[in-house]
Amino acid sequence: MRTGLNRRAWLAAAVLALLAPAGAQAAEETGPPPGLLVVDPPRPAPALVLADMDGKTLDIAGLRGRWVLVHFWASWCGPCRFEMPTLQKMRQQIPEERLAMVLVNTAEDEEAVFAFLAVTAPDLESLLDPDGSATGRWSPRGLPGSFLVDPAGRIRYQALGGRSWDSAAFLAFLRGLTGQGA
Repeated sequence: MRTGLNRRAWLAAAVLALLAPAGAQAAEETGPPPGLLVVDPPRPAPALVLADMDGKTLDIAGLRGRWVLVHFWASWCGPCRFEMPTLQKMRQQIPEERLAMVLVNTAEDEEAVFAFLAVTAPDLESLLDPDGSATGRWSPRGLPGSFLVDPAGRIRYQALGGRSWDSAAFLAFLRGLTGQGA
C-alpha cells in the first residue's frame, strides 16, 4: 500500500512537471513548429512606420521589450484568406501585452482592406503599405509572409506562406516564447 502512494505521488509530480510553463528558453530549445524557420543569425528588424485605416501611425520601434509578430498580407492572396481567421483566433489566446501583432497590408487601397477584414477577421486591424515599399524592405519572399521579432528588435523566425496560427503547436510555441505558459 505504501508503494502505491509513492507511485501516485511520483506520477502526480511528473504530470505537474510536464504541465509547467515552458518559458522562452525551453520553447526555443525544442524548436519552432513546422513552417516557422529560424533566422540564424538573428538580424535587426527593418524600420516599420505606417498608418492604419484611421490614420494612426505605428512605429514598430515602440514595441521593443516584447515579442512582435509582423504579418504581411493582401486580400487577393488565397493563403492570406485562409490564414487571417487563424490569426484572429491566436490573438484571442495570446494577449497583446505578451505578443504584439502587426498586420501590414501590401499595396491595396483602404476600401479593399476594410471589406476583407470586415468579413474574415473583424477584430483585427491592419497597417497600410499602399506602395509596397515597407514590404520590400522586409522582403517576405511572398504573401503571406510573417516574422517574429524578439524583444531586442531582431528577427528570430520567419514563416513563408499560409498556416494555422491557432494550431496547438503554434500556440504552445508562442506561449513558451512569450512566457505565458501552457
